Amino acid sequence: MAILLGIDTGGTYTDAVLLDDDTDRVIAKAKALTTRPDLSLGIGAAIDAVLDESGLDGSNIAMVSLSTTLATNALVEGQGGRVALILIGFEEAELEKADLSDALGSDPVLFIKGGHGHSGAEVVPLNSDDILEKLDSLPAGMTGLAIAGRFATRNPAHEFLVRDLIRDRLDLPVTCSHELSQSLGGPKRALTALLNARLIGLIDRLIAATETHMITCGIYARLMVVRGDGALISAKLARERPIETILSGPAASIAGAQWLTGEQNAIVSDIGGTTTDVCLLKNGLPKIDTQGAKVGKYRTMVEAVAMRTFGLGGDSEVRITEGLEGGIVLGPKRVMPVSLLAQSYPELVHHALDRASAQESPAQESTQFVLAQFISLPDGLDPRETTVAARLLDGPLKWSDAVQTRIEEPALGRLVKRGLVLACGVTPSDASHALDRMADWDVEAAKKALTLFARRRVGSGDRIAAGPDVIAQRIIDQLTEQTSWALLETAFSEEGWDNPDLLARHRLTNAGRQNHSNVVRVSAGLALPVIGLGASAQSYYGAVGQSLGCATILPDDGGVANAIGAVVGQVSIHAEGTVTAGGEGAFVAHMPDGPTQFSTKDDALGALRLILIDQATAKAVSSGVDEVRISESLDLREAQIEAQTMFIEATMRITARGRPRITN
Repeated sequence: MAILLGIDTGGTYTDAVLLDDDTDRVIAKAKALTTRPDLSLGIGAAIDAVLDESGLDGSNIAMVSLSTTLATNALVEGQGGRVALILIGFEEAELEKADLSDALGSDPVLFIKGGHGHSGAEVVPLNSDDILEKLDSLPAGMTGLAIAGRFATRNPAHEFLVRDLIRDRLDLPVTCSHELSQSLGGPKRALTALLNARLIGLIDRLIAATETHMITCGIYARLMVVRGDGALISAKLARERPIETILSGPAASIAGAQWLTGEQNAIVSDIGGTTTDVCLLKNGLPKIDTQGAKVGKYRTMVEAVAMRTFGLGGDSEVRITEGLEGGIVLGPKRVMPVSLLAQSYPELVHHALDRASAQESPAQESTQFVLAQFISLPDGLDPRETTVAARLLDGPLKWSDAVQTRIEEPALGRLVKRGLVLACGVTPSDASHALDRMADWDVEAAKKALTLFARRRVGSGDRIAAGPDVIAQRIIDQLTEQTSWALLETAFSEEGWDNPDLLARHRLTNAGRQNHSNVVRVSAGLALPVIGLGASAQSYYGAVGQSLGCATILPDDGGVANAIGAVVGQVSIHAEGTVTAGGEGAFVAHMPDGPTQFSTKDDALGALRLILIDQATAKAVSSGVDEVRISESLDLREAQIEAQTMFIEATMRITARGRPRITN
């Protein structure tokens, strides 16, 4: 009997499941709270719990596979390490393309003369002294660097040279853009490299925490990680290319949904603490986004499931909208639920809520707290950030106690944005606890927080709601509404209709969902069933199905679908390269170590094929595949000119697939 251990680390929960590979049966499942900054505590608790439930010893585990939403959540919330971007041969104006400037934020960018042309020929030689001088000018606190060279996919030599200079000068991880994608489009490739560098520390800590506890439990099996397209990769490769783990959790959930339900055609919606991830399941397989994964506002060059990710979850921040009536909206930011914070710090939370309850119109901050995600002061903080961070070293505080002057508010905001501090406030999870629909955390704290929230004033001067039960139900109803919009937006996009987000919220669509019939008869809804996944799906998704007039499928093990999906996939390694026209009778194969010229197209393609097969096979074998299956695709671009066929370009992709070796 081969036992597989699947682990999924989300923003709120870490799930673990044991699967019998011979019988395709779930043996045991468990959940633990995701713990930051020390992820090992939550991972260890989940692994220990699932082993205890099964009665098995760690030595029985034949393979471990990990999926995660941490990278996705970090990008949605604008978090991650502080990195520098090095652009070789690019102009400053190109920062405005592909949302690159927005993604950089306050992180530094260095412009270096150099780069290559479309053919792979060097345009301007590198100046090593200039590069070293610019590296020395970088501020303290950098966690990594990203390099993007002009036409580096045609010739990566300058990216390699700058990488080597950085490694000699700085003890920091380096990301080269050509190693993440062989596609043209410099700014988008630079964006992908930047985000990869920003995520390296996060994913490295996650993998290290998992490996450490595996050893503690006597688990010496291979550790795999789920990529964004649902395939498995080695932990080593995931450490180097964490950007490929964006949408890892959602991709695993799609595999888990299909395994659990057997459905071939459905819309899969996975609600977590931070995000809701929606994807189309067609003919038993998830749709792949050929344009590159989009997370939040950023379109990357990472191949992944065609998932639409929305900043909506059980831990979404509840905000009051402006205006006389004062509606509410959820997300996109995640905050720790007040009821969850009260589990660990009851005296702080209840004392603060009780004091605020004496006020007729409590301040907005009366239900807000902050919790440090560090155990010692981080590097690279400015003086005000240092002052605020130092106050949190002894434990969480009320928001109003963490900042003592108005000029400290932006400093705390920056700490939250960088993921160094976690904000706590009212969430849909608190509303569920206040309505006695959930009892996982401190129910009394949830009711107190909702009582205070209901007293807040809107533009008209009236209270937002008559009492805690009323505002709690409004929050749940808003979650249903925003989930319905997310599903409709995905469906409209699959139909190929323009502006799917506007259509989902359009007055006519809303009338159709109510089956409006007067002078005009309008009906709107989903024609496919919705598979609801996530720990809270059982609580919320019945109302979503009613709202959209469709069936909802809520599998018993849907709360751990991500962990199940983590162990049912295969390794799939891609290697890609191009051959371009180099003039009459010349064909240039763009090899990993630079361009090589051939006299015939077939010779160039043949040489490139051998290199790519070797690359893909070696990575598949290192990921534990014994029986490697090779497939090839060729995108050939030619033109007919005066009855002559003219070669323009060919892109070859080699894929090495197989199941990772399972140790018995």
